[in-house]
Amino acid sequence: MTMKRIPVTIVLGAVSVWAMARGAADACTNFLVTKGASADGSTMISYSADSHVLYGELYHWPAATWEEGTLLEVHEWDTGKYLGRIPQARQTYNVVGNINEHQVAISETTFGGREELSSQPGACMDYGSLIYIALQRASTARQAIQIMTDLVQEHGYYSSGESFSIADPDEVWIMEMIGKGEGNQGAVWVALRVPDGYISGHANHARIRTFPLADGRTSITSQQFELFDEPAVEVIYAHDVISFARDKNWFAGEDQDFSFSDVYAPLDFQSARFCEARVWAIFRQVHDGMDQYVDYALGRDLTRRMPLWIQPQRKVTVNDMFAFMRNTFEGTPLDMSQDIGAGPYALPYRWRPLTWTVDGQKYLNERAVATQQTGFVFVAQSRSWLPDPVGGILWFGVDDAKSTVFVPMYGSITRAPHSYAVGNGDMMTWSDDAAFWVFNQVSNLAYTRYRDIIADVQGVQQELEGKFLADTPAVDKAAETLYQEDPQRAVEYLTEYSVQQGDETVQRWRELYRQLFVKYLDGNIKSVNPPHRNPKVEQSGYGEAWYRRIISEKGDQLKVPQ
Repeated sequence: MTMKRIPVTIVLGAVSVWAMARGAADACTNFLVTKGASADGSTMISYSADSHVLYGELYHWPAATWEEGTLLEVHEWDTGKYLGRIPQARQTYNVVGNINEHQVAISETTFGGREELSSQPGACMDYGSLIYIALQRASTARQAIQIMTDLVQEHGYYSSGESFSIADPDEVWIMEMIGKGEGNQGAVWVALRVPDGYISGHANHARIRTFPLADGRTSITSQQFELFDEPAVEVIYAHDVISFARDKNWFAGEDQDFSFSDVYAPLDFQSARFCEARVWAIFRQVHDGMDQYVDYALGRDLTRRMPLWIQPQRKVTVNDMFAFMRNTFEGTPLDMSQDIGAGPYALPYRWRPLTWTVDGQKYLNERAVATQQTGFVFVAQSRSWLPDPVGGILWFGVDDAKSTVFVPMYGSITRAPHSYAVGNGDMMTWSDDAAFWVFNQVSNLAYTRYRDIIADVQGVQQELEGKFLADTPAVDKAAETLYQEDPQRAVEYLTEYSVQQGDETVQRWRELYRQLFVKYLDGNIKSVNPPHRNPKVEQSGYGEAWYRRIISEKGDQLKVPQ
């Protein structure tokens, strides 16, 4: 599932956390990169918030101090349903999208899991609220894990199974959680630190299987949270994650053989083909040995499971992460741009539904990382060598990752760009200067003649992102210098920089739409032809492969006599 906004307002002395109803999302994708696996020593997590009804915008909660006794209203993320009130923290941190002023970043993918655990009447905490409340309260990834698990223990867990990516400048963690169902309070969960030098990923299927059992040194249970700050601890899990499964008769083996994924989210064809295949597609970008799992990704061999994490054979850059989020199975057996469904212009997407039936036989469309129904997408980068207000960057885009622009939004900024701000349009309200609508204009035009138009889109995309990446060291240096003199001036500088880049990017994309519309009008490809008034005109046609398909179906009718 994906997440919607939680604007915070004071209502009758209480704080309300509210979300616009958007319906359940179809899928999301996360990739996790540790310091030792990144090219510059940063940690990174990514996220595509995929949904047919999610409006892409950049959320912002300013830091605040709250009066004792203030209550926080919690509404279900997907529906806006009121769930209850919880005590507000005395101090909350600045949050920009999914990163906060301390460089803590959190993202998620929904795996669902056992249906009997999806309902917990009276529960107050859904997955979206967990994420954004934790971001407002946590200064480290470990703090975020404790806050999230404490919240569900105290107030109940309202959502189905979730995988969370949780990062700070030094560590990256993956945590998987599922509720206990009716008649039980809270959730069972496991959190593992991704080993330094490794990368991981998850895409709507639980991926944690066996894990080291508690030894009081490197692995602990929730009853030993007082030990969690010890750097040696790399595993923590709910004390009853195994016993609860035994009580339900879902597991009868030895504790060391307990697999969270196999017990709480049993693997099937669809979870491999629609979910695990996305992780596989990225792992193979950085490790030559991953094609041994191609049958697993295709759902043909569910016994040969991929590892939870791998050590990449090259360091991962920010630009690599952008490319990961734009992956559409290029160069794999799942590439959708090469068959008849791609049309004559090699469109790598298929319109939903994901599965369809003809003559009683069920068929599928592939589910790639990049998809047309994306609300927003980001790469969160945390950098330990810089002060927190300077070190955290949310590389943020709206709409389809393949045709968006990742714009740098520093984690300390005090407002969002107008073009990305909450309230500038919504899914049923057009706004001429809203990033979501401007980017959708371009992407949906590209879908009509993908092979031709996407090249132009990617040219401008690379130009802008290349400039942002090239300028980052200078921006960092200027902000760090200001920070030493006056931290507030540094925040103001980064705010103005981020806002400017966001609004200027959207303006550039508005211009791009007009240029593309003119260039590709009526199936032509036009270019200026000085000194002539009229442009040059090319007609690319459909390509020989597509013409041969036409011939195979209607060649006799369309044949021109010799």
